[in-house]
Amino acid sequence: MLQSSVAQSTATLNQPLSSVALVDALRRLAGIGFALVPVVLALYLMAGTARGIPGVLRGIGVDARRPVRDLLWGAALFAVMGGGTLALYHAGRALGVTAQITTSTLENTWWTVPLLVLSALRHSLVEEVIVVAFLCDRMRGLGRRWWTIAVVSAVVRASYHLYQGFGPALGNLVMGLVFVWVYRRGGRLMPLLVAHALLDTVGFLAPQLLAG
Repeated sequence: MLQSSVAQSTATLNQPLSSVALVDALRRLAGIGFALVPVVLALYLMAGTARGIPGVLRGIGVDARRPVRDLLWGAALFAVMGGGTLALYHAGRALGVTAQITTSTLENTWWTVPLLVLSALRHSLVEEVIVVAFLCDRMRGLGRRWWTIAVVSAVVRASYHLYQGFGPALGNLVMGLVFVWVYRRGGRLMPLLVAHALLDTVGFLAPQLLAG
């Protein structure tokens, strides 16, 4: 019964906030702006009184010091995580433990694509800054080991994808473990931001472009 209900459910990631396209766009822009407030707060808390936010950004590797390396690592993570996520999604659908995911039901206007790209960037910033950089910073400050931090980060990431079913939740669990490992090894958040932004951008835009 549970498998049947999950398999027959639909999770829509980007749906209209208003029946009027322009109002929907304005509300969506406002939502993106408000969603970035916790990111600024997390950076502020990490900064303390000494480094300031610019110092924190440099410390977590959100800068332009290694653009080519960051892009290559991000693209590699995108390819690996994207392929794995698709495989788990289709396996979950076949087993009846994953919901049908609709990435966008927005009206096809000239601003739809830019809004979806901004939404992808928003998700990337919110999740990677808070669930990776901030969580790692706080837990390391408490003396926790890296494997503990990786598990906690991965479980948190997976938990807020559970509404999509077992497949996406498992995919995000693995993604969380890999992302913390990459962050620890390289000390830079930029590859994670690039990979996440690419994953969401492709996921959001593919149906729009194919339909158009």
